[in-house]
Amino acid sequence: MARTIAWQPQQGPQHQLITCPNSIDERFYGGSRGGGKSDAMAGHAGLKSAKYGSGVRAVFFRREYPQLDAIIDRSKEIYGSIGATYAEQRKQWTFPNGSTLRFRSLDTDARAEAYQGHSYTDVYFEELTNYPNPAPVMKMKATLRSAEGIPCHFHATGNPGGPGHGWVKQRYIDPAPQGWKIIEEKGSKRIFIPAKLSDNKLLMENDPQYVDRLKQTGSPELVRAWLEGDWDVVEGAFFECWRPDKHVIEPFAIPDYWMKFRAFDWGSVSPFSVGWWAVSDGSEVDGRVYPRGALIRYREWYGAKEANVGLKLTNEAIARGIKQRESENIVYGVADPSIFIVQGGPSIAEQMAKEGVLWRKADNRRVGKLGAMSGWAEMRSRMIGEDKPMIYCFNTCVDSIRTIPSLPHDPQRPEDLDTHSEDHAADEWRYACMSRPWAKKAKPKPEDIAKGPTFNDMLKYTEQVRGTL
Repeated sequence: MARTIAWQPQQGPQHQLITCPNSIDERFYGGSRGGGKSDAMAGHAGLKSAKYGSGVRAVFFRREYPQLDAIIDRSKEIYGSIGATYAEQRKQWTFPNGSTLRFRSLDTDARAEAYQGHSYTDVYFEELTNYPNPAPVMKMKATLRSAEGIPCHFHATGNPGGPGHGWVKQRYIDPAPQGWKIIEEKGSKRIFIPAKLSDNKLLMENDPQYVDRLKQTGSPELVRAWLEGDWDVVEGAFFECWRPDKHVIEPFAIPDYWMKFRAFDWGSVSPFSVGWWAVSDGSEVDGRVYPRGALIRYREWYGAKEANVGLKLTNEAIARGIKQRESENIVYGVADPSIFIVQGGPSIAEQMAKEGVLWRKADNRRVGKLGAMSGWAEMRSRMIGEDKPMIYCFNTCVDSIRTIPSLPHDPQRPEDLDTHSEDHAADEWRYACMSRPWAKKAKPKPEDIAKGPTFNDMLKYTEQVRGTL
């Protein structure tokens, strides 16, 4: 009797995933929509079960249970034909050889703690960029263990965009933008397997209109991200006006006579962000002129041990770190208003003041009301500027450059950004901008523009002049 083939990989990224050496224990399959990523994960789970038998224990994660519907439906098409049984209530497959595959939701760090007593040979995460920070994801790597010598692996898929775009790009794409490069860190090996829509030949054959539909649903930049898996194009970016070629500049010696200040977004479990800013007076510096009043971020201290995970420093330690980093004259400091709250003891601002670091409350308006300028509108206005932008940052401000361009809109409140994303540097930029409001000069109305003299006006003027001679 011929063996039933339930699934086989397509040539390209799917085949590369299936044949990936066991020594590479972390695989990220990411890129375009329709690139066959979920199909590859489901196929991999089935093939590994068949190869290693009853010792295989795998789990698929999404942030929410309803998001699992598509992969569960696809798994039924693949596994049902090979005699596997699915328990709907438990959301678990049991294969004929006794191996198992579960589907679970995981949304927070606290939920991840509940899994720490579990043991899996394979952990799969669907749509990794839906996770604002890596903490719950990385905790699940600790559940990878096998007493039977079966190789253990972590697998994930994801598209550009989403609240976790920044940390996913930093971990997998930035070290190897073209993919296929093994990244070694702390005894672990990981790899980025890039996926493009063109890799999914079956989809292109079965649904030839798919590309045309995509092209009708977004901007050219967004479509490029969908089709090519371009991680430098962010789906739904809040600051769509960000341009690295305009806003990111080479460091130069800030003139002593330019005013300087600092801004601060506090964090402990989450990262904190300190930015040092100079205000241009419009004079030429290093062969270039920055508009008068433009803000230039020339130094940053981003308190994170990894993407969106804070250093958990004491407030006094943060203050001392700030003092160690500055020797110039700082005219004022503006900070997150929450640091001034008093709850049974000195406020954070008071604790830092004892170390010689003084702050004033920042204007914390995120979204404007009744025509008032909001922080995000102020920040976006400076990015756009007039002839030139009115805000810049040195290319040494790496965490600002990493996080700000990828911040998404709040799906429930599009005029605000998603606060679950890595928004700490952006909040600090907002405080800086609101401390020095700027708006474009109003263009003169047509009726206010002086009109040139007519021919009759000139005749009258000539007659008046002659009359005085």
